Amino acid sequence: MSQDDWQGDVLRNLRDLTNDLGKLNNLGTPQETPLPTDGPAQANGPAQADGPGRNAPQEPAAPPAPAPAPAPAPRPLPTPVTMELPLPPELVKGKQLAGDSAARRTSRSLRRLVGSSATREVEEATRTAQALQQPLTTGRQIVVTSIRGGAGKTTVTALLGRTYAHYRQDPVLMLEADASLGTLPSRLGVTKVRWTTSDLARILDPSMQLTDVVGYLVQLPERGWLLPGSQGRVGNRLELAEYRSAMVALRRYFGITVVDCDSLPSELSRTALSAAQARVLVTPATTEGITSTRAVLEWMASVPRPRMLPGTVVVLTSASPHTTLDVAAASEHLQLEGVKVVTLPYDRHLAGGGPIRTDLLGQGTREAVTELAAEVLTRAMSRRPSSSDR
Repeated sequence: MSQDDWQGDVLRNLRDLTNDLGKLNNLGTPQETPLPTDGPAQANGPAQADGPGRNAPQEPAAPPAPAPAPAPAPRPLPTPVTMELPLPPELVKGKQLAGDSAARRTSRSLRRLVGSSATREVEEATRTAQALQQPLTTGRQIVVTSIRGGAGKTTVTALLGRTYAHYRQDPVLMLEADASLGTLPSRLGVTKVRWTTSDLARILDPSMQLTDVVGYLVQLPERGWLLPGSQGRVGNRLELAEYRSAMVALRRYFGITVVDCDSLPSELSRTALSAAQARVLVTPATTEGITSTRAVLEWMASVPRPRMLPGTVVVLTSASPHTTLDVAAASEHLQLEGVKVVTLPYDRHLAGGGPIRTDLLGQGTREAVTELAAEVLTRAMSRRPSSSDR
């Protein structure tokens, strides 16, 4: 073999060995997609290690734009559920009592015959009716609350709502904002409820007319409308945002809205007191009730805006025909910055519970309720409308 043939064989062996190593490397590592170049495509052949631009630094690729967050699913509309709220007959013994006893009714009739009280009663009733029928320019919202449960705020709400519905021609709404198994439907004689305040807050639309809205309410037999806060089941909850939404939307449909609010000091009740045009604080005619109500009034006085005390009326309720409380001294103790105090006398019909029948109320109760309703409406009208009322 010549020297030239020997050198050629060595070169061929080296070239074959290089090709075999390249194949092994390609099998062990994934192939990368070549980056596009501005020049013409290279022909297949050995790579030029020292070619121009081969070792130039490459700009890093821009990171992909983040995918937009998915839109939250719309909150489903509530499904109407008709619930019955019957009063079990086995719990009722006998018929409902009249507010006044027979002896008291007889005594009142005799005084009318021998005295001039009848003329004074007619004059007083005329004055009260004029106050109750005064015209409204915007919807007035009256909030009824108490320092604790059992004070009689639901009873006062029902009495106020029925009084306004009796004397006025514009629509009157009684709204229950106490979702913890409130008894307002029962006191108004309602046995079936369907929609609640929380439901209606998600349904109301500015394009609705009054005829559309009342389709979600309970029409009361003695005029007026009811929007319950619950369906007689534990677990219902009225959120603060839902209450605000419902009250703002309902203002333009009803001349007067009477709210049976949650007891103090919940956030909802404090917010409702601040937003209302008039407030009614119901307290039992006891020493503890007077002391606690005084503390609430002092808190209301400390709130700079809005000024709540000028539009506030305190109602003293009696759960017993006999009380040791000095009502005159209690009223004076609660009269801060013009707060009005009204006493709701003991009434056998109201004390027995169940649906309220106005024909069974005692005469003193009727007079106190109409006086209360007139006073509350007058204070609601004297309040200077805020920007949200216009």
